[in-house]
Amino acid sequence: MTKQEFIALYQDKMEIVTKKDAERLVNGFFSTLEEVLVKGDELSILGFGKFETKTQSARVCRNPKTGEEVKVPEKKVVKFKVGKGLAEKVAK
Repeated sequence: MTKQEFIALYQDKMEIVTKKDAERLVNGFFSTLEEVLVKGDELSILGFGKFETKTQSARVCRNPKTGEEVKVPEKKVVKFKVGKGLAEKVAK
């Protein structure tokens, strides 16, 4: 599903009159989530899941084509842990 398809589905489900209003709400949610994660905070939504940032340590990997070792620096990554309610719904 693309973002535009999601916005259209959200508009229908929430009975929002215009697509522009639905897009503004969806974009607002994602930009707020982005702000929270950039600050290093986490967002927990009971029954849905938890968004958080973790630091992935530096490591040495191998280029599969040449076999040469490559040093990968430490970096921050976004993690999502699914909540019990969502996990149960998806498993059905």
